[in-house]
Amino acid sequence: MRRRIVMSMLAGATLLVSTFFGTGTPAAQAADAPAEFGTDWHDPVTAAPPVDRPHTRSCRVTLADVQFRDFTPYRGTYSPPRGCGDRWSKVVLRLDGKVKGRQFDRLGYLHVGGVEILRTSTPEPSPDGIEWHVEKDVTRYNDTFRDARDVEMLIGNVVDDTYTGVIDVHVTLTFYAGRPAQPAPDRVLTLADTPDGTTLTTPRNSERIVAEVYATGSGGGCEEFWYLTVADPASYSCKADHGPYREVQIKVDGQLAGIASPFPNVWTGGWSNPFLWYVLPAPRAFDVRPLEYDLTPYAGLLNDGRPHRVEVSVAGVPAGQSGWSAPVNVLVWQDAHRAHVTGALTGDTASDLANASTYTPGFENRVDTRAGHRLTVSGYLDTSHGRVTTTVTRTLANTSVHRWTEGENTDGLDATWTDDQSVTVGGHGPTRTTHTHRTYKMNGATTIGTDNRLRTVLALGDRASVVEREGGGRTLRSWLDDTYRGDASYTLDVPRDQRHAVGTSTERYRLHGPEGCYDRSLTTVQGVLTEDRSRC
Repeated sequence: MRRRIVMSMLAGATLLVSTFFGTGTPAAQAADAPAEFGTDWHDPVTAAPPVDRPHTRSCRVTLADVQFRDFTPYRGTYSPPRGCGDRWSKVVLRLDGKVKGRQFDRLGYLHVGGVEILRTSTPEPSPDGIEWHVEKDVTRYNDTFRDARDVEMLIGNVVDDTYTGVIDVHVTLTFYAGRPAQPAPDRVLTLADTPDGTTLTTPRNSERIVAEVYATGSGGGCEEFWYLTVADPASYSCKADHGPYREVQIKVDGQLAGIASPFPNVWTGGWSNPFLWYVLPAPRAFDVRPLEYDLTPYAGLLNDGRPHRVEVSVAGVPAGQSGWSAPVNVLVWQDAHRAHVTGALTGDTASDLANASTYTPGFENRVDTRAGHRLTVSGYLDTSHGRVTTTVTRTLANTSVHRWTEGENTDGLDATWTDDQSVTVGGHGPTRTTHTHRTYKMNGATTIGTDNRLRTVLALGDRASVVEREGGGRTLRSWLDDTYRGDASYTLDVPRDQRHAVGTSTERYRLHGPEGCYDRSLTTVQGVLTEDRSRC
């Protein structure tokens, strides 16, 4: 049965339409689970839906076929496909990976023509070896794929006598002929490096501008676990001047133009317990989605043909401390009937950034954090179809309770982040308002018992709802809920075969729209996939 589902990109406010032909998943299945983890386990899998592929002519191009042993980037070239035209209804990226032995989780990126089209992390392998794959809809980068481009990919790795896992990846793009369901950006731009920083020069007839930032805290230091950091005088190993609140900001010519809450990524070695993640990774671990900022209110300023300074920073990171990566792509839709679209920024109002952490010492130390920020930006453009006004309001909030004991033998966090965005566009035709409400949740604890057993219990939530209203008429609603729960333990400071590791994990991914739903649940026990159930 063909079902159309209105869904939202979690990192953006634009409604996308995807079509699913059935669920594509097997019925619930059972498997005998061992008493503890062995030397092999089920290949990594997620409950997220596969990318829907249209039934049209397709062409495939290989972007990379490479093994990563160190921090040397792969460099190659891309040429457009032959036989599928130069406009595509969909472009699907697929990464197939394999690794065996012993290895940490590693972060990676893939650039085509300087445009970041994938940010990812890797699973940690079993001694016997694992395989996994990642799919991503990259149709929005149509403009990048129309010409020959340089390709750069890196999954930084270390291979030696201890860490033996060589990461072997094969990456392809599959192009499907036809027109996309939603108009793809006319241009995909990157920032230019100048002596004064990074600059952006947009086409003079831009009528919609969206910046996307692939922001990740990483590098193995405390910024990988930024949500656990505390300020003095709290006695905790990861410190930050103002506590755990982080906010990814984008500025245009020094003026605050966009704010967003970073997603609390957990990589496959996270929370001191790789046994949580061997089969089910945390949400977004393999497909790190960019934060999106609607910069259309600034289009009147940016359309003057001159380079403008664009800066991305992460509020809350201690001064001089590294650990964040934030590459930027800029997506531009142009007015096909006007060479120069004029306009102006009419409002840019931000509240004071609220950020308060209260430290309560004791047998169980505690830090309570409450933080938030609000920004409203407005502007207009005089397009070929009349004056169009755009107002973007974004409101961020974070609450968390962090508890730990002496020596951090018990270390727990209960945190919630909300990121609300409202975009109102008025002018020709009815006024359209799109409201996106995002909620990220993290609730768990790691404990080390007197028997030197480390146990982690953790729940993660990645949720979003989108409501789109047009004038006083129709309303479209969709929502997504990706929830992970895990409980795993093992013995510390012993050889691998003496850890006696056990662990269970579940993931349920639900997506509902006006015309259908997707609902899939996975369960694992000691690395065995014991349930794969679809409810829609």
